[in-house]
Amino acid sequence: MSDKQKKREGGNRLITREKQIVKTSVIGIIVNVLLSSGKAVIGLLSNSIAIVLDALNNLSDALSSVIAIIGTKLAQKPADKKHPYGHGRAEYISAMIISAIVLYAGITSLIESVKKIFKPETPDYSTLAIVLVAVAVVAKIVLGLYVQKVGKKTNSDSLVASGKDALFDSIISFSTLVAALVFKFTGLSLESYLGVIISAIIIKSGIEMIRDTISQILGERIDSDLAKKIKSTVVSVDDEIGGAYDLTLNNYGPERLMGSVHIEVPETWNSDKIDTITRKIQIKVQEECGVILAAVGIYSVNKTCDQISEIRTKVEELAKTHPEIMQLHGFFVDVKNKMMSFDAVMSFDYPDMRKVFKTFQSEVKEMCPDYSVFIQMDTDISD
Repeated sequence: MSDKQKKREGGNRLITREKQIVKTSVIGIIVNVLLSSGKAVIGLLSNSIAIVLDALNNLSDALSSVIAIIGTKLAQKPADKKHPYGHGRAEYISAMIISAIVLYAGITSLIESVKKIFKPETPDYSTLAIVLVAVAVVAKIVLGLYVQKVGKKTNSDSLVASGKDALFDSIISFSTLVAALVFKFTGLSLESYLGVIISAIIIKSGIEMIRDTISQILGERIDSDLAKKIKSTVVSVDDEIGGAYDLTLNNYGPERLMGSVHIEVPETWNSDKIDTITRKIQIKVQEECGVILAAVGIYSVNKTCDQISEIRTKVEELAKTHPEIMQLHGFFVDVKNKMMSFDAVMSFDYPDMRKVFKTFQSEVKEMCPDYSVFIQMDTDISD
């Protein structure tokens, strides 16, 4: 497949993804506007604060879907000089806004519910009102599951957030239905207290959604399965590749991953073979993993000298005495110029890993006093 064909295929995939997100969001807007209108009328006629708040919550969901569409459209804007990696992260911003709306709805509901506890009003539920609330429960469950499914399929955080919110709304509507049935058959009004509980659930959900979105914007660890798949793909290109290390991925929005990786190759490889192999790696990783490797770095590894193999074995045994050191790679020794270099991967589980690294570095120098030792401290950035 030519580069032009790949680019066209990638563009078509993004267009299809955008259409799915927009279509799902429009369905969400229509359903939520209808539910909000119906509940508002029922709530006002029944003098029910719980149903009125539920109606406002549905209206906020419709607004969330509008924001999801705007975020998706902005994310599809082509790259420009100021934003050479595109505008994909706009979707994370829209997810953040949706999370803030959910949090605001929860706080507003809590305030109104508390007010009604101190100044209660007797509701008047009709049979029609109860039936319509029951229908709304089913509608929100179906909508929530559908939106969440499409969100996961298209890797859209905005849709996943909207889907979760819809499922929470179904719980709210169900609670309102239970309160209405209890009042109708016993005369006991629970809806103000129920409103406080519901509001607390919404607030908790909003905080969690904001926290998750902030975590994504800050940059999270590479997904374990994806990291392993990329590394496996890299080493499969040629039998002489000793391993894939230092995998770094930058997230420029859903479906937009770009990064780099280092590979260990024999010292006997020439520049022509290195160039050929690295190009093959970039093509294969993009085709099989959907990830662009902007750079493939090289670690030259000694393969033909018994003396160097002995030194490496001793250094690796020394590293095993430090549980904080997870891995050594890129090991190279220049016997003629008495130079040794490699990388040591340190675990995040140990807060004082720099101190351990310096101790290990001193121990290697003490063990190999004739060599100039250069050790690069790496951190555990991918599985």
